[in-house]
Amino acid sequence: MTGAIKETNFNFPGQVGFYKGKVRDVYMFDKTIAVVATDRISAFDVVLPKPIPFKGQVLNQIAAKFLKATADIVPNWVTANPDPNVTIGKKCEPFKVEMVIRGYLAGHAAREYAAGMRIICGVPLPDGLRENDKLPQPIITPTTKADEGHDEDISREDILRKGIVSEADYLVLEKYTHALFERGSQMAAEKGLILVDTKYEFGKYEGEIYLIDEIHTPDSSRYFYAEGYEANQKAGLPQKQLSKEFVRQWLISHGFQGKEGQEVPDMPFSFVEEISDRYIELYEKITGEKFIKASTQNLEQRIEEAVLEELKG
Repeated sequence: MTGAIKETNFNFPGQVGFYKGKVRDVYMFDKTIAVVATDRISAFDVVLPKPIPFKGQVLNQIAAKFLKATADIVPNWVTANPDPNVTIGKKCEPFKVEMVIRGYLAGHAAREYAAGMRIICGVPLPDGLRENDKLPQPIITPTTKADEGHDEDISREDILRKGIVSEADYLVLEKYTHALFERGSQMAAEKGLILVDTKYEFGKYEGEIYLIDEIHTPDSSRYFYAEGYEANQKAGLPQKQLSKEFVRQWLISHGFQGKEGQEVPDMPFSFVEEISDRYIELYEKITGEKFIKASTQNLEQRIEEAVLEELKG
C-alpha cells in the first residue's frame, strides 16, 4: 500500500490551538489557521479505520480550484496552498449550521422520502418522486454542525427560532448557497457531470461572512454522470455517480450504518485502493486535469516544512 496520512501531531511556533476533525487536522494561530487534509475517510459520521492514499490531496486541490472559481460570488477563507495537502487561511468563527442544498432526490433525502417523509427540514416535497429524480427546484435542507457525533437535520424556522443564526445573516447564507450551487452545477455540466447535492459552510471574520472549509469535493458533494442519466431514470436503474455514496453502500451491505452497537467492518486493501482510484477519477473528471500524485516519501515532514515556511512569510 502507498503511504497515507492518518493523522498529524505538529507543534508550530505561535500555535494557540488544535482541532482534529473527521478528515482535517486544524492548527490555530492568532488570526490564521493551517488545515491539513489527511487521508482519513468518514461515513455515517464515523471515521473509518484505514486511511485512503491521496484522498487528502484530491480534496485539498479540488477545494482550492472551486474556492478560487467562486471568489467573485462570496469571499472565502483561503490565503495560501503551500502543499498539496495544506490550506492556510483566515481564522473565521463558523456558523453552527451546514447549508445542504439538493437539486435531486438522492442519498439521505431519498432514504427519508422512501420512509414516507414528505417534509424534509421544513421543505415540502411532492408525492410521486423516485430516487434520483430532479427536484422541481433546488432545496436547502440545513443540518446542525455537531462538535461530536451526528449532524442533525433542522428547518430554517428552527434555526431562526433558536437563534442559531440571525435572520439577516441567514438570508445572506441562503443567497450565497443558491448562487454557489448554480455555479457548481454549471462547472459540472461543462465536464459532463450533474452536481446532485452538496453542502457549504460559512463563518465570520472581522464582521464579514466568508465561505469556509471545502466545496464541491467528493466528500461534500454528490455527482452523477450526465450521459445515461435520463435512460437510467426511465429504466429505474441506479445512476453512475462520483461521490462517497459507494462507500456508504458498501458499509450498509456489510451491516453498518453508524448506529449504536454496530461495528465498523474491516475494509480489505483492495477496496481501499478502489476508493483511492475513485477519488482520483473524480478529480480528473471534475477538474479536467490529470492528477499528479505527490510524493509519499516523508509525508509528515513535507507537510510540516511547508507550513513552517508559509508561517515565516
